[in-house]
Amino acid sequence: MENVKVLVVDDEKNILESVKMVLNYEKYNVQVAKDGIEAIDIFKKFLPDIVLLDVKMPGLDGLKVLKSFKTVNPIAEVIMISGHSGIEEAVEASRLGAFDFLEKPIARDKLVLTVRNAAEKISLLKENFNLRNLTAKKYELVGQSAVMKALQETIRRVARSDSTVLISGDSGTGKELIARLIHQKSVRSQSRFVQVNCAAIPDELIESELFGHEKGSFTGAYEKKIGKFESAHRGSIFLDEIGDLSIKAQAKVLRVLEEGEVQPVGSPEIKKVNVRVIAATNKNLDEEIKKGNFREDLYFRLHVVPIHSPSLRDRKEDIPLLIDHFIAFFSEENNYRKKSFSAAALTLLLDYQWKGNVRELRNLVERMLIMCRTDQISSRDLPDYINLRSETGQLSLLQIGNWKEFKARSEKMFLEQKLKEFGYNVAKTAREIALPRSNLYQKIESLGIMSGHQQDADEESPLP
Repeated sequence: MENVKVLVVDDEKNILESVKMVLNYEKYNVQVAKDGIEAIDIFKKFLPDIVLLDVKMPGLDGLKVLKSFKTVNPIAEVIMISGHSGIEEAVEASRLGAFDFLEKPIARDKLVLTVRNAAEKISLLKENFNLRNLTAKKYELVGQSAVMKALQETIRRVARSDSTVLISGDSGTGKELIARLIHQKSVRSQSRFVQVNCAAIPDELIESELFGHEKGSFTGAYEKKIGKFESAHRGSIFLDEIGDLSIKAQAKVLRVLEEGEVQPVGSPEIKKVNVRVIAATNKNLDEEIKKGNFREDLYFRLHVVPIHSPSLRDRKEDIPLLIDHFIAFFSEENNYRKKSFSAAALTLLLDYQWKGNVRELRNLVERMLIMCRTDQISSRDLPDYINLRSETGQLSLLQIGNWKEFKARSEKMFLEQKLKEFGYNVAKTAREIALPRSNLYQKIESLGIMSGHQQDADEESPLP
């Protein structure tokens, strides 16, 4: 309990000394005050988590001091002490936010237990605050470029309405983040945000997932299921990759948008739902309509407020800010040691094309925090495919002073790129580049190529 700060306030010297002695023994950080005026002064400087406060004191009484404490720090837990327990005082203290009441003479066990309970509550409050803080950082839209400032303003304006939103943009640009921010800033923020990845659900299950089903309505329906739309009632539903929905499922989504109704699979009952729909796609829906893959009427229903999520290549000036953000986030979330990128490494990252957009950058920063052994990440620490895909990287490769290092780095770049191209399937990569599989395994090991995602053609599980 060394990090828990306790302030004891009482006009009786022997009580101050005895309570301080007990709490010091329990490893609390304790300060004392002999009256209300001194207590308020110490409270502002010491910022205690817990206060033990005498009700009856000369000058300012305990209830007035309690009120002052709660004005300065509402989450500080105040335990009132009284030699004359009165119902009226107890009620008033509770109304003002007192945590508990202790009667004089104070029993040691009761004192320790009450303070411990208050400390546990404070710990939980701090944990929840830190979690909310971390969550806010996780879902923060980072960037000062012109396109990002315009996007932030659009989100603020759209959140004030209840209109349907269609977010377009390449994979990894942050379409889910935009949807979450719209929900969090809207009047629906106290209700649920339900996310559905339409591309990840098999066609035969998508209707059940979205609209629910009755027990026995199809093979495998062993119990009744509530659909995502019903779960999102009074909140928001995010239909990610809506361009992958079947035509049949699209018709039912259209019904929700037009009528505010869902019908679970196998049920005659039609249910009313109040849901804001936010959809996203990385496809060109105009082209999908021409191909007959997407309903035009659904498109117009979704396209009330279109938002485009910009690619990272269109806002490269935000890359340093994003890197700093991800370093701070991962360091706090996973207790990684904070690191920085050298100027040369940052130049390479600014040159790189980032086909995977912000998601690819985020993954790279996390990988560097884990793998790099020094506090500064240099250009040599970056994956070779970063060097290969940038002008600066090609220059640095040509500046290598000896054939052996050039050959090793060139081989590593080539193999990393081919493994990535063929989904880290070692057998398939070996066939495509005409290299015996055993030789490829040896190269992977000797060149230190990351193997976390490599797979053999005959095995579904990643290699050790």
